Amino acid sequence: MTDLRAKPYFLDDEGIAWVENTIASMSAEEKVGQLFFQLMASQDEAYLKDLMERFHLGGCRYNNMPSAMVQNQNRILQQYAKVPVFIACNTESGGDGAAADGTHIGAGIKIGATGKNEYARALGKYANAEAAAIGCNMAFAPVCDIHYNWLNTEVVTRAFGNDPGRVAAMSLAYMEGAHENGGFACAAKHFPGNGLDHRDAHMANNINGMSVEEWDATYGMVYRTLIDGGLDAIMGGHIMLPEYARAINPAITPDEMMPATLSYDIMTTLLRDKLGFNGMVVTDASHMVAMTDRMTRREMLPAAINAGCDMFLFFNDPDEDFATMLEAYTTGRISEERMTEALTRILGLKAKMGLHKKAKADLVPAPEVLASEIGKQEYRDVHAAIARDAVTLVKYKDEGVLPLTPEKYKRIMIVHVKGPDSPFMALAAMAMGGGMNRKTPAEDLRDRLIEKGFDAFIYESPLEKMKKMIAAGEKPSLNLYFAGKNAIADFTSQQDLVITLCDVMSGRPVFGMSKGGGEIPWYVFELPVVGISVNAPTMLADVPQFRTYINAYDSKPATMEALVDALVAGPDAFKGKDPIDSFCGLWDARL
Repeated sequence: MTDLRAKPYFLDDEGIAWVENTIASMSAEEKVGQLFFQLMASQDEAYLKDLMERFHLGGCRYNNMPSAMVQNQNRILQQYAKVPVFIACNTESGGDGAAADGTHIGAGIKIGATGKNEYARALGKYANAEAAAIGCNMAFAPVCDIHYNWLNTEVVTRAFGNDPGRVAAMSLAYMEGAHENGGFACAAKHFPGNGLDHRDAHMANNINGMSVEEWDATYGMVYRTLIDGGLDAIMGGHIMLPEYARAINPAITPDEMMPATLSYDIMTTLLRDKLGFNGMVVTDASHMVAMTDRMTRREMLPAAINAGCDMFLFFNDPDEDFATMLEAYTTGRISEERMTEALTRILGLKAKMGLHKKAKADLVPAPEVLASEIGKQEYRDVHAAIARDAVTLVKYKDEGVLPLTPEKYKRIMIVHVKGPDSPFMALAAMAMGGGMNRKTPAEDLRDRLIEKGFDAFIYESPLEKMKKMIAAGEKPSLNLYFAGKNAIADFTSQQDLVITLCDVMSGRPVFGMSKGGGEIPWYVFELPVVGISVNAPTMLADVPQFRTYINAYDSKPATMEALVDALVAGPDAFKGKDPIDSFCGLWDARL
């Protein structure tokens, strides 16, 4: 059973009594409700009141929106909660993971590139200071994954890198920073460790195939570091750990192999018994295919709790899922002992956070706090400092290309390379206030270079020209698509240098199929070419011919400023160190 006097709770007699008395006073419905985190679908008070009073939720998450809206929602949630509720946010990269107007500090990969643990600590402190100001009390962070596989897109920008020691140190620093905001908890993710499989658990199975010894020395070391440091909670990932499962249970068959969130061997025997984790465990989102493809949902909900998870992340249908879990409890498929254990951890953490001592009106700060806390200059300053220290010159074969000066390269062509179309990302940007009028990274780079005295322009591909003609009601000629095969001298005479700007959030870059045009850098020995990625740092796998390649990690204004300053200052101005293998293990990418 859970020891509430031990790490991470350290409860006194009064706190323990509150936990025990609260559990003893609960109805079956109230107990079951505490097992669920739910994703809010509306901020309407009647909806939130009904959700809390009918389902007695233990925790809540929400879609991103402005801070005033989040704070008001959180106030309503706590008002109608019989037991104070966890309100979690995804502050992996900054306060913008809690509210649309929160401050972006820097993604894990970017902070990893600086090599400075103090930045990870600042991320944890500042991101969650903004989150606390809007009434959140738990971060689904830090991301403790290790990015070993360049094909893994799920954590490529979220992990601190591919070095377990760095990941452990920076994850711990993040947690310590978050804890500086009193009563704020961290749920580290994604146990037992993402970054090895190239598949995305949202859409397919995800497997960590490390041996027992390898896992203990890497992911296991990371989690032991956090557990020793007082980690509050862990988010279980839908990730199989087959070698460890076989070591624990040699008789296990392939059909019995489950993701961690449904595996007693991993969530209880490994995490609880071997690693000694005494805190709370919540599953990752329950709609992810790596969880849903193992059994029916009716079986899956209680199976996650019986495996050792204490909370289940997100209803599918609230009435259906609640009824399923209630039936599992009342019929004994979830035992009284297991229910009490889960509730003890959930309420124990709430008591550790001091939620039980606060009046409902004090669980969420006053509205006027927002003006002084959201977007502080101090937070923006550290974001800019991280940008300056992170931009990384990964490959520099054409020495002498840098620094860029108008005297050497007056005319700079910028080729904007994007990833697969994502309607969801476009809609999300609009919903978060980005709209469609904000400058693209290519436009931002162009304008900054013009300010430095360059004649910078953005390349327009034949396909883009054809689209414009169609939009104008004209009938384009297919010859335009293949019109790029002209004399090399004609092409090189139009610009002095090319910047191929890779703006790929996830997946691989998408190039047009024009023959001899400018979008694919076939001309790296004809003109100086600088490849720059402003998101995923693995573009050398697709464009190994880049002879100069830079990772900027994002396209925030402070990052673009730092990038351009380094371009015109020269190679020594790039302070970042590659936190992964940006050559992706490919020998030809180093040529």
